[in-house]
Amino acid sequence: MRFSELDGKSIGVWGAGMETTSFARVLAATLPAATISVVVLEDDADVSAFAPGAKIIGPADAVDALSGCDVLVRSPGVSIYRPELGELARRGVATATPTALWLAERGGDRVLGVTGTKGKSTIASLVAHLVRAAGRPVQLAGNIGRPALELLEHSDEFAVVELSSYQIADLSCGPETALVANLYREHLDWHVTEEQYRHDKLRLLMLPGVKRCVLDATCAAVVAAPRACRESLAYGEPPGWSVTDGGIARDGELVLAPQELPLLGPHNALNVCAALTALEALGVERPPLPEAFAGFSPLPHRLQIVHEADGVTWVDDSISTTPESALAALASFPDRPIVLIGGGQDRGQDYDDLGRALAARGARVLGLPDTGGRLVEAARTAGATDAVVVEDLLAAVAGAASAPAPGTVVLLSPGAPSYNEYRNFQERGDHFAALARRG
Repeated sequence: MRFSELDGKSIGVWGAGMETTSFARVLAATLPAATISVVVLEDDADVSAFAPGAKIIGPADAVDALSGCDVLVRSPGVSIYRPELGELARRGVATATPTALWLAERGGDRVLGVTGTKGKSTIASLVAHLVRAAGRPVQLAGNIGRPALELLEHSDEFAVVELSSYQIADLSCGPETALVANLYREHLDWHVTEEQYRHDKLRLLMLPGVKRCVLDATCAAVVAAPRACRESLAYGEPPGWSVTDGGIARDGELVLAPQELPLLGPHNALNVCAALTALEALGVERPPLPEAFAGFSPLPHRLQIVHEADGVTWVDDSISTTPESALAALASFPDRPIVLIGGGQDRGQDYDDLGRALAARGARVLGLPDTGGRLVEAARTAGATDAVVVEDLLAAVAGAASAPAPGTVVLLSPGAPSYNEYRNFQERGDHFAALARRG
């Protein structure tokens, strides 16, 4: 279903997040004959963006109230596997996200869709930056923060759109170019099983409209995934863009030295490879390197140095919600003593590999509720001698500040979501930064 096809229809909305409130504003401005008649809320969210006549209900009344709507527009955080959405589908109510409506309206033309368990925001930002550096107009939107529906008036420009598995799961039209960066265990609370999560993530490569695929050659599951595109480009191994001890190479020749990279860590070097490959897939001439990276700033809460004092560096990597991302953060500081603050919402994380890596590094480990106990146990089992559970982030920062050796990196890389204690990873990272600076 295209966005323009909503004109004259009765619409139900589930959730009042950034995407759905943006949808309500764009709908009112462009399709006056469309009506949002029902809004389903699960909390005390702000409903001022919706028409005054909309009926506000809770999930318990959702099925009966939404059955009279022509279409349900859901917030991405509302799982399509909820029984209520299954019943609505049986009753013939179509469901879509605002991103899906926009992609179908545009037909995916000149759109790069970027996904992956980790790194997709960084890759999307890098691609948009490089396209601009090449002198081409481009818009950056999607899961990174700006709703894609706000790009309706930019159809003649490139669009780089970060897509989460929540958005991909029921897309009917794909982007012209699809990039899949990696695949780890994540979001089982939404997708129910790991297998379903993998399927929903990788279906991006099979969607109608996808003409080119950009794949992470270092991830076997991505390389092996079925795809309908006519052309595939790989990064992470020669002759494509790949990471070497000496930096980043293309066709076996060094192009960027480590000190010329815009971001810390080998995982971010791979993200740069992804962005440069995407540039080729879009048919955009590569701007001069490394000059093209001038002005690019790391995204907040992603290996962000938030404080330095007395030879100790405090790093906010609150975006880390999986053990694999915490391992990548750890590898970004290979020669420095580490104090790792980890743990958070329980999504069935397996910390064995991270525990072994921390023990091998001789790291100090401070475990936060709820999963910090498992992380500490994994580290101790692997031989760590300084791993303890703490009450909260305040206690963790106080413990980390207790006589660290000069050169130490205090790294908040939780390997777990934040929702057990904070509204989101941004709030968790901001709290960490404030505590670190307070000393």
